[in-house]
Amino acid sequence: MLAQLAAEAPRFFTLYNLLFLGQAALNTLMVSFLGCALGYGLGFLLALLRQRHVMPWAAPRLLALGWTEWFRRIPFLVLLMCVFFGLQLLGTESSLFTVALAAVALRMSALAAENIRAGLEAVPERQWEAALTMNMTPLSTLFRVVLPQAWRVILPPSTIHAVSMIKETALVSQIGFLELTFAARMLNQRGFSAFLCYGTILVIYFLISWGFAQIGRQAERRLVRGARARRPAPDSLPQRATA
Repeated sequence: MLAQLAAEAPRFFTLYNLLFLGQAALNTLMVSFLGCALGYGLGFLLALLRQRHVMPWAAPRLLALGWTEWFRRIPFLVLLMCVFFGLQLLGTESSLFTVALAAVALRMSALAAENIRAGLEAVPERQWEAALTMNMTPLSTLFRVVLPQAWRVILPPSTIHAVSMIKETALVSQIGFLELTFAARMLNQRGFSAFLCYGTILVIYFLISWGFAQIGRQAERRLVRGARARRPAPDSLPQRATA
């Protein structure tokens, strides 16, 4: 088997096939990162709507909760198909890229909303109350007091979900969108070994996911170093009077 793969590799790794895989990898990155960016923007808004200090009315908080729970519980493939056929029923001429991007953004909005909500609620309630008693507005309190502390809780699971979303984009091949899994299937149908085709995209997926995870870990380290730098030194703390 190894001899067969070694003999087939020069015919597989041609310039045309490498460009084809490169285009598929670029599509995967665009759908993943743009979808995650849009999802986190929407998720941040949903998380804010669930904060009683920011949104005093119950109805918007319930709607935000319903959105979050609904799109968190649906399998991504089912969500993708609902977006695909739903846009067709509406009569819109949407590209496959738009369908994939919308599905990723909807999924990520729910995951991000829950991550951000957990991070905001990890900050002690008394900090909200202290800032509000100083006549700070709820949004000013959020951005200047609560959110800088909440990022340390928000970032680790957000990185994990973003990496997971990169891998789940393999499912958008089911609607015919050219991404890495679809490219591997096309190359396999052209007569190349399935092990060689899917083994190649396995390596590409690993490099993309590993690289993004390293970026997330570096950001976490910077947050930890920043928090330690802002922490007062023991010598600067008030000393108890000794008898």
